[in-house]
Amino acid sequence: MARAVWSGVLTFGLVTVPVQLFSATDSHTIHFHQLQRGTSDRVRNKRVNERTGDEVSLEEIVKGYETGEGEYVIVEPEELDDIAPGRSRSIDVSGFVDLKDVRPVFFDKTYYLGPKGEEYGKVYALLHDALAKEDKAGIATFVMRNHEYLVAVKAEAGILTLHTLHWADEVRDPRKEIAALPARRKTSERELSMARQLIDTLSMDWKPEEWHDTFQEKVAALLKAKQEGREVEKTSPPPKSTNVVDLMEALQASVEHARSPKASTEKATALGAGRKTRSKSGSGKKRTSSTQAPKKSDLKDLTKAELYRRATDADVQGRSSMNRHELINALTRTRAPHKARAA
Repeated sequence: MARAVWSGVLTFGLVTVPVQLFSATDSHTIHFHQLQRGTSDRVRNKRVNERTGDEVSLEEIVKGYETGEGEYVIVEPEELDDIAPGRSRSIDVSGFVDLKDVRPVFFDKTYYLGPKGEEYGKVYALLHDALAKEDKAGIATFVMRNHEYLVAVKAEAGILTLHTLHWADEVRDPRKEIAALPARRKTSERELSMARQLIDTLSMDWKPEEWHDTFQEKVAALLKAKQEGREVEKTSPPPKSTNVVDLMEALQASVEHARSPKASTEKATALGAGRKTRSKSGSGKKRTSSTQAPKKSDLKDLTKAELYRRATDADVQGRSSMNRHELINALTRTRAPHKARAA
């Protein structure tokens, strides 16, 4: 079982329920040590005086806020401790807001909120059900690890979740940050219609479990290849940007490509393995399935990541340990479903 990172009470109105906070996400980043080239010697960071070059112990280090060139306001560690908020034991909900009013840019990190004991399950379930019915989130502040957080408490699939939020002055204005952001421009009805057709054709069901971090897989494959003395395959270059003059041509070609039987499995590759597109009423398209295996000529220009996603779609066994050549051979021997359009 996971260990709680915080425990206290959740309060809304005159109702209080003891709760515990658990991390909702994990990182699968591969971590490296720094070594001196040509050796196995670890490289360590030391705190040194930039003027003398002498190493400085932690006890001799204070914080300095620069007020001018070479001028600082010195702050002792205990001075920060004196003004830091104490360890809070309460998440006090100030009010409830509509979820649609909280823009995604405000969300930071997610935690699970659980009742501290079975005896508090009824109150916990009551708040969950009420939030779910009203489609609202409770806005609160609380203190954890000497930091104050603005949070939103939501009901999600039978559990209460707590999302830390950015403060309003932490969210940047995109118009001030992005110099190349275009002014509002009117698009033609033809361009808009074609773009909407493309979105409609590529619509799919959201299945997050079918997406995976291909870069971390490439890093793991790189490490394994170097351990075994094998050559590492480089990734494909990024696609060229679309010229504004060719926009309609690119949109038209994209729609036709997405609808063609030959590109159906390529569309699944681009969007992620095993993703189903939603058929729209009145589209005039009839979906049928086929079990024809792809040819090597259809696969030779795909990257290893694209081949892997297609192998996932075809449920190829042992695909995680295959190189690019082995994936191509496995796919040509596998009958993989794809969608075709009736004439």
